[in-house]
Amino acid sequence: MESIQFNTVCGSMLYARPPLRRPLHISESPVESTAHHAHPAGQLPNHPTTARTTAPLARQQTPSNSTFKFKGPAGRPSIARGLLLNQLATWSISINIHAKAPLKTEESTASVARSMIMRRRGGAVASAAWVVLGVAVAAASAALLLADAAHDYEEALRKSLVYFEAQRSGRLPHGQRVAWRDHSGLTDGLEQGVDLVGGYYDAGDHVKFGLPMAFTVTMLSWSLLEYGADVAAAGELAHALESIKWGTDYFIKAHTQPDELWAEVGDGDTDHYCWQRPEDMTTSRQAYKVDRDRPGSDVAGETAAALAAASMAFRDTNPHYAHLLLHHAQQLFEFADKYRGKYDSSIAEVKSYYASVSGYHDELLWAALWLHRATGRASYLDYVVDNADAFGGTGWAITEFSWDVKYAGVQILATRLLLLQGEHTERQRETLEGYRAKAEHYVCACMGKNNNENNNVERSPGGMLYVRQWNNMQYVTSAAFLLSVYSGYLTEAGGGSESVACGGGVNGEKVGAEEVFSEAKAQVDYVLGSNPRGMSYLVGYGAKYPTRVHHRAASIVPYKDAKAFIGCAQGFDDWFGRRSANPNVVVGAIVGGPDRKDRFRDDRDNYMQTEACTYNTAPMVGIFAMLHRLQQEESSPSSATATLQPENGGTSSTATATG
Repeated sequence: MESIQFNTVCGSMLYARPPLRRPLHISESPVESTAHHAHPAGQLPNHPTTARTTAPLARQQTPSNSTFKFKGPAGRPSIARGLLLNQLATWSISINIHAKAPLKTEESTASVARSMIMRRRGGAVASAAWVVLGVAVAAASAALLLADAAHDYEEALRKSLVYFEAQRSGRLPHGQRVAWRDHSGLTDGLEQGVDLVGGYYDAGDHVKFGLPMAFTVTMLSWSLLEYGADVAAAGELAHALESIKWGTDYFIKAHTQPDELWAEVGDGDTDHYCWQRPEDMTTSRQAYKVDRDRPGSDVAGETAAALAAASMAFRDTNPHYAHLLLHHAQQLFEFADKYRGKYDSSIAEVKSYYASVSGYHDELLWAALWLHRATGRASYLDYVVDNADAFGGTGWAITEFSWDVKYAGVQILATRLLLLQGEHTERQRETLEGYRAKAEHYVCACMGKNNNENNNVERSPGGMLYVRQWNNMQYVTSAAFLLSVYSGYLTEAGGGSESVACGGGVNGEKVGAEEVFSEAKAQVDYVLGSNPRGMSYLVGYGAKYPTRVHHRAASIVPYKDAKAFIGCAQGFDDWFGRRSANPNVVVGAIVGGPDRKDRFRDDRDNYMQTEACTYNTAPMVGIFAMLHRLQQEESSPSSATATLQPENGGTSSTATATG
């Protein structure tokens, strides 16, 4: 595991009440499953490093006693003041003003800054430097005081859903809002005699990778299950369901036999040699599958999870379709569990792009939990409990959550059963408590509150959670979602009396739901522009955002405007190297984002930072909707409501999901 250090001064601690979960109104009646589950004891996978995405995982014990305390602002300041004081201290440090102790007030920030400048320069030079710093701090202060109020979460929600239309493959519908895209990939699967038209391109290229696509759909569906009423109240439920259905329709096509799933269309190597619009593609559209002889438990398990979660999202608006999704989900889980193996061992072409570093055990647990939530069948929960140790569910202490590494999501979903559902037996409770311990390790890692700093997520000077160089924003957005969801579970369980135990033991620090939610919101606001650069990493949102996104279709003149064929090398010669902004804006895309020091270079060739992926944006859809609702309630207290709408029925909230 890479060395991680956490700077306790860097976090933007926002104190706001945690969100009330407002899911779609969903009736969770049990559905019979015919899946047979084998339970042989497995071994935790080895985890080699991979350059593109995921570092090795480290199996750790639950943190022991700790005296570590978060050094944030004293008391309970307002949202704006809490952000201002912490961020001023942070940015002072980022311009080489090094304090030995955390800076908690405007006065201490100023005094340390002045002292350091006077010691270094002295006299008139120091005075001039102080004036310059004073102006800079004053400007930052004004910007930060307005930053929270300035964020338009409703706009962010709308634009995030537009992004998925830019990533569509196949024949585009009449209602397509991204006008610079056209039909593409219309012969996908033809050579193999199967219809694989549709689905999503994962990023700025044109390969359809099944594993990250399925994770994208799972996260979109989970967003609706938690915050669906908020999405509906904002008028975006239809678009959200369309974004899910574009993926699930494709998965139904790709699941051609009970034990067969087409997991990739296109070849990354040949695709990356070309810079073309998807409408002009001349690269290989070879399709690759997993089956009994070439298993892929990870991709099949994630696809099962996506279909199970999506089935709940469609249950009230399209029950027939929901039943079809659940049928495919159950078959895929049985296939994944019965014929075990890593999909990158069966499909060598995927190894350089989306290798399954974490193995497939996390996806099996993940799929079983989603199927339990969708069906209510005890056999799925038994599977999660019986395989908890062998599959690493209660063994891995994780500090990231992504398309590859699902353990933190598994652990939080399992903890939800403990906190909210009461569907477990006493025998199962002990195991679920083990899941909770590891879920809270993840939460505490994001908060910087685990005993050992190496067990915490690193933080940039501007407060961004930092996991690794390549596409770090995927970890930021997924962390924001998990923290927000977990804070909601804590609030709903026991009227808010539940808390997270960070540090372990009787001396461990208790972290309340409010503080967990504050960290989630701080990460969201960083993405939207509350950062040292003042840049929104959500493309098309705000006054300043990346304009040279590493995205083939966006960087070339639209096909509808210039239908003349653009060849493989021609795209590189005529378009890739241009210093001007892309001719098309990939609205709603969240790019890879800045480095560990908040530095960002907006260049098309800087793919580690300027390429966007579907799984970066997917976790943010529900959070944007929920924050929009909270923003409305705070501006109009009389209109606020504390009514919950539980998934298993009950009193409906004021925002009713219809379809």
